Amino acid sequence: MTLASERIVIDPEILNGKPAIRGTRISVQSIVGYLSSGDAIEEILEHYPSLTREDVLACLKFAATMMEHTFIVEPAKV
Repeated sequence: MTLASERIVIDPEILNGKPAIRGTRISVQSIVGYLSSGDAIEEILEHYPSLTREDVLACLKFAATMMEHTFIVEPAKV
């Protein structure tokens, strides 16, 4: 298991290694998707009562940190 932060973990045994909120099977991708669709943090917390506001903010911070990296896209070899 790799800790991306105190709240975000990457574990090949959980969600096939997708970043997730520690102690849950809720992916960072899901939470960021809700936020990008316009859902408020309060709505997400109602849908996932086991989460805290800090968990949701940790997902945003994780996503922002990932965007600091440089990505190289290569054409697929056919």
